[in-house]
Amino acid sequence: MKIAIAQLNCTVGDLEGNARLILESCRRAAAGGATLAVTPELALCGYPPEDLLLRDSFHASCRAALQDLARQCPAGIALVVGHPHEADGKRYNAASLIRDGQVACTYLKHRLPNYTVFDEDRYFEPGSRPCVFEHQGVRFGVNICADVWEAGPATMARDAGAQVLLVLNASPYHMTKQATRYDVVRERVKETGIPAIYANMVGGQDELVFDGASFAVDGQGSVTHQFPLFEEALGWVTLEQASPVPAPLTPPQILEAEVYQALTLGVRDYIGKNGFPGALLGLSGGIDSAVTLAIAVDALGPERVRAVMMPSQYTADMSLEDARGLAENLGVRYTEIPIKPMFDAFLTALAGEFDGLPFDTTEENIQSRIRGTLLMALSNKYGSIVLTTGNKSEMSVGYATLYGDMAGGFAVIKDISKTLVYRLAHYRNGVAPAIPERIITRAPSAELRPNQKDQDSLPPYDILDGIVEAFVEQDKSPQEIIAMGYARGTVERVVKLITLSEYKRRQAPAGIRITPRGFGKDWRYPITNKYRHPL
Repeated sequence: MKIAIAQLNCTVGDLEGNARLILESCRRAAAGGATLAVTPELALCGYPPEDLLLRDSFHASCRAALQDLARQCPAGIALVVGHPHEADGKRYNAASLIRDGQVACTYLKHRLPNYTVFDEDRYFEPGSRPCVFEHQGVRFGVNICADVWEAGPATMARDAGAQVLLVLNASPYHMTKQATRYDVVRERVKETGIPAIYANMVGGQDELVFDGASFAVDGQGSVTHQFPLFEEALGWVTLEQASPVPAPLTPPQILEAEVYQALTLGVRDYIGKNGFPGALLGLSGGIDSAVTLAIAVDALGPERVRAVMMPSQYTADMSLEDARGLAENLGVRYTEIPIKPMFDAFLTALAGEFDGLPFDTTEENIQSRIRGTLLMALSNKYGSIVLTTGNKSEMSVGYATLYGDMAGGFAVIKDISKTLVYRLAHYRNGVAPAIPERIITRAPSAELRPNQKDQDSLPPYDILDGIVEAFVEQDKSPQEIIAMGYARGTVERVVKLITLSEYKRRQAPAGIRITPRGFGKDWRYPITNKYRHPL
């Protein structure tokens, strides 16, 4: 028996468009000899639909779309499709078998994750029964995503007679996630003794990116099939005596390649699915804006990206030279708008208020806010979205300006540490040279005052990033971080800055999540907060 895994890029709320993707996959699957096709979790409505699920009209539309899908599904192939389900006033995360133009049976997800980026307890009731169906002499059990992350549902399916487990997933990407998925599925296979076929969604949805990477595991826990990362695919799994026949595996990629593809896909889908004609961003001659520009160009093509350099009297000649070289290398439209006349006008207007007071971050922030205003003006005029260029290291400790460099619609490297930004730059240049070497090797600077360097205000980035990772992503206490070898004073300062900067982060645009805990859906610290972590 040949099974097709439809690794789809679905869009939340686009019921008609998602149904077209599913039907096209079914037709291709049938043409390729498959008699059963499997889609990702909630493929019909996209994932996560969030508070759309609180609308009765949304559920009514999903019901109608499911019935239409059943009527249109080609003869000769059965389909397992993920969708919301409403019954007896309760709402469920479900998957149904469509066969011969009918919904033959429906499975209701048992385990509802309510951690990190997941809020399924808010929307769904848990199911409690297995769903096993026979197809061409093989009995298939159905699980949905979190059902395989702990014991119970998979064993229930096996006990109900399942010989193969079909797992529908909308499992978002973060670094090293695939290895964790393998481990989890192998645990279920070890418990049940039956193979598992894992179908995952692909594509960007707001701050989440789904990496696809669908796979199959045999009854001994060996990976027999591995499908591509970060691209739509229709993959095939052949079963012989209810066991997947091994096929060539998509080779693994280095971490930098994974992350770069995640960012590229996130940008492409955020801009494409929201209907923006293109993107623009401010270049500084520094590493963050250089990497952001490269990602944007690789995601959209140079014709849809515009770069704007806005030099001040503090901008070094090398910054201008490197920005011009980068824009030329990537083939984007490039503009220079000097901000000194505007900055001088601000200082003149504020001279009475600022009389006798020293130059400080106030004047620095004015420059940043002038640049933000210019970028937003261009965005309004041309319709392109502004991509902000701040990284996770800066966002952690508030090294960013509200309504300045934080002004924009999408924060591409919001979840990328500064040290990883450099690694991505080296990776991108290894694919095809684009970023001038001096941008990578020079000391980073905001260039908002004479001879400014980031390290004048921050710990060295390797130290800062280690503390941020431990505190934000691993939830380690300050005492535990000090025990890792970091200086007490540095830990105290960084943790304090992270806590005090929450009001800024709450006003930052959405950005692509690539770590186990980004500043977004899975970071919910109070802004008004007097608690100080003990040292």
